[in-house]
Amino acid sequence: QVQLVESGGGLVQAGGSLRLSCAASGRTFASNLMGWFRQAPGKEREFVAAITGNGVTTYYADSVKGRFTISRDNAKNTVYLQMNSLKPEDTAVYYCAARMSPYYSSYDLTADYNLWGQGTQVTVSS
Repeated sequence: QVQLVESGGGLVQAGGSLRLSCAASGRTFASNLMGWFRQAPGKEREFVAAITGNGVTTYYADSVKGRFTISRDNAKNTVYLQMNSLKPEDTAVYYCAARMSPYYSSYDLTADYNLWGQGTQVTVSS
């Protein structure tokens, strides 16, 4: 069974840091675009960051640029999201996503991804 499992969420004070992990199983995603999205209560799921299969190219939403860093370890089939200088507005459920095809034309839409994890809650207190 191919699946993504996120971990690392929790409660943190504003200004703090968390590192999310997304472990893939069932197949390798070393050639595939992977991303992180988030969804706050009452809001639509939004793009946070993405990374190409070889890890060379990364993309970020303007709201997290300079604070969050996406990375991957293909030997472990795992993608990470290091989140620093967290703000209360970062509070959301964070989802890992993978594109099953090795090709992509865009990276910031939910429709660009075929496989999703179950999500992990991140809560930032003020």
